[in-house]
Amino acid sequence: MRLHRNLVFTVIDSLNSIFNEGVYADKAVESALKKDPRWGARDRKFVAETIYEIVRWKRLYNEIAETKDHYSRENLWKLFTVWAVLRGIELPDWKYFTNAPIRRIKGKFDEVQSVRKIKESIPDWLDELGVAELGEQWDKEIKALNIQAPVVLRTNTLRGTRINLEKSLNENEIETLVDPRFKDALILKERKNVFRTDAFKSGLFEVQDASSQLVAEYLDVKPGMRVIDTCAGAGGKTLHLAALMENKGTIIAMDIYAGKLKELKRRAKRAGAHNITTKPIESTKTIKKLHNSADRVLIDAPCSGLGVLKRNPDAKWKLQPEFINNIRKTQQEIIKNYSKLVKKGGKLVYATCSVLPSENQNQVEKFLESNSEFKLIRHKTILPSESGFDGFYMALLERM
Repeated sequence: MRLHRNLVFTVIDSLNSIFNEGVYADKAVESALKKDPRWGARDRKFVAETIYEIVRWKRLYNEIAETKDHYSRENLWKLFTVWAVLRGIELPDWKYFTNAPIRRIKGKFDEVQSVRKIKESIPDWLDELGVAELGEQWDKEIKALNIQAPVVLRTNTLRGTRINLEKSLNENEIETLVDPRFKDALILKERKNVFRTDAFKSGLFEVQDASSQLVAEYLDVKPGMRVIDTCAGAGGKTLHLAALMENKGTIIAMDIYAGKLKELKRRAKRAGAHNITTKPIESTKTIKKLHNSADRVLIDAPCSGLGVLKRNPDAKWKLQPEFINNIRKTQQEIIKNYSKLVKKGGKLVYATCSVLPSENQNQVEKFLESNSEFKLIRHKTILPSESGFDGFYMALLERM
């Protein structure tokens, strides 16, 4: 691989905005990719993947480069140098690479492999938490969470079939794979900009991780039901519910952020999902008015997001222990309050994109201890080390 000056400078500028200005990695990448419309797919791929990789391995690279978690321009170049050397990329004759310690970089990399928190590039507290909650399993999970997430599409069955979507993408030279565990999913063989395709503009698919696609299915919805999605956000799972219900019945999509629900409306229009009503949660009255009214309730609860570090590598640097302590309290409040929306004989799914038992099965057990009218039908933990996709938890409860 030959390094191109304009691409590398874009990477350095983006890392500066992430590490020094607090910009989220996905926003920095989005901005970087708009920098030069003449860039081809290979250039765009280099920029996006290099930014994410250096963010992901920040602690490891800091240790090797001895930059001490300080991100001056000079140190950003040192981190980039480590990235390039470890990938066997020949360094060009630029002033930034003068006297690059190639042998020392490789030696230091080998040296730190015995220290998991450095090898897997995570904060001390997160490593301790992972061990406390998952024991030996943590080793496998953090390793899996450091592997870049594949791009997965969910066929919108309101608009067509998976076979038709596959053909349409093939016409755009986008090759996909099928995984029998996920009936509507197509996995991209290599990362490409699918949003420019006619298939996307026609609403034939949504980008949604394979694990996430199992959540709506877990709710056991049927056409004609009244369903409430309590933490709908921009509506990935809401749209899936609409497809599973064949546009029959009613879905009330709720969220505390009205802006996200506006995005959901836009997406629903493209997807041809007509049975969705959006309702911002403005106060406790919004919830009370819907008590005992739903056949099905989805609680896609706010969480640490530790199951999705594959696609959000900067989250491990922004997360703090106190946030996880607070989010557990929020989860208990949410399941207690939103379970009241389920009518007798109805069902709810509590789901998170976390791998921590304290956010998952422990929360469900706590809820059931003080809510005897609910029973657990089944629950499922999706571990990244086993699935190859995001980490998720889902529990199906029934109100008797």
